Parts: sequence; C-alpha cells; structure tokens
Amino acid sequence: MSVSGRDKAYRYLKNSILSDPAAQGGFINEQEIADQVGVSRTPIREALLMLAAEELVQLVPNRGAYIAPLTGKDLSELIELRGTLERFAAEKTLKAGAVPLAEMRKTLKQQEELEGMDNAKAFIELDTHFHTLLIQASGNAMLARTYETLWARQVRAGLVAMFGATDRRTAVLAEHQAIVDALAAGDVTATLAAIDDHLGTTLKIQLTN
Repeated sequence: MSVSGRDKAYRYLKNSILSDPAAQGGFINEQEIADQVGVSRTPIREALLMLAAEELVQLVPNRGAYIAPLTGKDLSELIELRGTLERFAAEKTLKAGAVPLAEMRKTLKQQEELEGMDNAKAFIELDTHFHTLLIQASGNAMLARTYETLWARQVRAGLVAMFGATDRRTAVLAEHQAIVDALAAGDVTATLAAIDDHLGTTLKIQLTN
C-alpha cells in the first residue's frame, strides 16, 4: 500500500523536525522540506494543517508554520499526562499479568549500548519506546493512540533533559532498571514510585535547563 505525499511529509516533519530541540523558535521552510521529502509543497501544507490541529506547530499568516518552544507549563503538563497514562498502564498490565518484560529489557539493553551525545536522539527514541511498550501492553487502543500523539513532544523534551545534565544518560538507565525490577517483582507500589521518580527527575532537569 503506497503512502501519500501528505503522510510522508507528516511523518518526516513529526519524527525528524518537530522532535529536534534545535528547531524550536523557528519557522519551517516549506520548499526545503518538500525537496527533502521528494514531494510538492501542497502535501507539505496539508501535513502542516494536520500538525497545527495537534498543536505541534502554529500557522502564522504570511509567515508560515512556527515551531513554538516548549514552555515550563508545556513540560509540566506533558509529564503530568505521561504519569497518569503510564501509572494506569502499569497497574493494568500487572493485574492482567501482561507486563512486556522481555521487550522492555531488550530496549533497555539497546539504550545501554548507545554511548556519547552523538547518539542522544536515538537514546531518547528508545526511551520513548520503552515507555510505549508498557502503554501498548495495557490493551487499551485509545490509550495507546493518545500516548502516540505525545511522541514528538516526548523526544524533544527528552533531549532537553539529556543536554541539561551531563550524567542524565546513566541516571535514565538506572531509573528504567528500577521500573523493570519493580514490574518483574509484581510490586504495584514500587512500580508507581519508580515511574514517578523517573518522570519527576526528568521534569526537574527540563525546568532548570
């Protein structure tokens, strides 16, 4: 099944441009994106309308699509929403005996193998995948779709935290391991505490960067 030019542009913008902290505070060059994706400007504009509906860009008359920086309020609300969704998923998967431990451990191992800031984006993408595995295992398709809409924001915010603390990579690995250990033990209280600790630490670094 072929992918439309609009969908190609949408995926490229969301996964490559909007997830990049360096793109914050700038306007998107439609022709440049069209050349990179290999489509005309019409699909680019259609994709931007979709992204504007998700509040990932702001369409400014006579200027184009603006990528607004994530504010402290944005970051706080993102972490709050993530916490609500991830805690729910953790409780539900533990109750159902559906925790994706093998997949989460595999993702954590892949993160451990990525060293250096040159791999920061790949590390954060795996970070997002790690949490998404738990969400998907909840069996709630609507919950999973809601969480998926946060992907670009999560990667961008995660990179802010990565560059905001020199030892953040090591800390993330330890925090993820704590989540996995608590899930493996079937301990709901410890799991929720580990999730809260991970997200709370992330937000603190993001707000002080």
